[in-house]
Amino acid sequence: MKMHRPTVLLIDDDSQLRKELSGQLSSAGHTVLEAASGKKGLSLFAKQKPDVVICDLHMPDEDGIDVLRKIAASASDVPVIVVSGTDELSDVMEALRLGASDYFIKPIADIGLLMHAVRRCLEQAALRDENRHYREELEKTNQELAASLQALQMDQQAGRHVQMRMLPATPKRICGFRCTHRILPSLYLSGDFIDYFKVGRSTLAFFMADISGHGASSAFLTVALKNLTARLRSQYMHEKDPTILDPAAVLSKANEELLALGIGKHATIFAGCIDAPTGVLTYSVGAQFPMPVLLTTAGASYLEGQGKPIGLFPEASYQNRQVSLPESFALFLCSDGVLELLPGEKLSEREAVLLEILSRSGAGANEAVSALGLKQAIDNLPDDIAIVSIARKWNRAAR
Repeated sequence: MKMHRPTVLLIDDDSQLRKELSGQLSSAGHTVLEAASGKKGLSLFAKQKPDVVICDLHMPDEDGIDVLRKIAASASDVPVIVVSGTDELSDVMEALRLGASDYFIKPIADIGLLMHAVRRCLEQAALRDENRHYREELEKTNQELAASLQALQMDQQAGRHVQMRMLPATPKRICGFRCTHRILPSLYLSGDFIDYFKVGRSTLAFFMADISGHGASSAFLTVALKNLTARLRSQYMHEKDPTILDPAAVLSKANEELLALGIGKHATIFAGCIDAPTGVLTYSVGAQFPMPVLLTTAGASYLEGQGKPIGLFPEASYQNRQVSLPESFALFLCSDGVLELLPGEKLSEREAVLLEILSRSGAGANEAVSALGLKQAIDNLPDDIAIVSIARKWNRAAR
């Protein structure tokens, strides 16, 4: 990391945008390297070792996804800001999965926001360097290292205790529905979070969120989400505010609050509520993947819907969908960590495996964990795993 004049590599085949961004970045005190193609950009990256990369997602010779993948493979600490002429959800999700630090849609209406993203990336890189130096200093003395590890373990234990206390009981009956869950963290603290609770006299509300990253910073946002739903429930009880019964409105509010925190975290989320007398499920999707699986006597199927993650796009909007549930059903929500443990080279193949396994499992989260073979993999999980089951009069005989 260069202390006095950080270097920014700008990879974009749009010469006008390169000129504009180069001028802004130079005026801000940065050294700017320009590349009109992905191939040239990768060559400059290897030779110059920039501090930040700004890369267009769609270029003629080598697209931004390939560039992002190769940069991540060679130097995962270098932050990459992606710009794109489209806001296709698949592009956004793939870029984020490959480690993109931020995502901007062309034309960039406010260059100041992009400059702020560059400054934030540089600050985070500087913080990583400071942390790396601090760790090296700690390693000089085994005694200091042992003391630090012990203190960290105590902090994590306290954080884990707080997280577990925020989770609902399992199993729990709400409005005639049997709700169960299991959370298997890849680290001591989990970035996955779930909740289900009664609203009013006859409505079950629930959500599942998968926070980006792992550890304490991701776990912190689970507290923020829990606080949000608690406030909305209180507003419904005391002020008759119906927001908690509107999943799309809940996602919009969560998106607004995560953006306001400004800590560079985002989340995929699914929120729903079931009106017990009518059996109508109303739900909204914030890039949840995989989609929930609904088991009925007619078979197993994924719910439909899409939407952007929360915490990334200020102008994101969310829509409600509705499904009439039968008298006997089971609904499973799974975080994407489940898919990483299933066979298949393509995501579509893993989704098919997940659907087939859940169609043969019992109605509860524990049964799903057993059917998916997660008990054997619990000590070596590549990602956090969360499973929620909501069922009514469902068992193997019900099929």
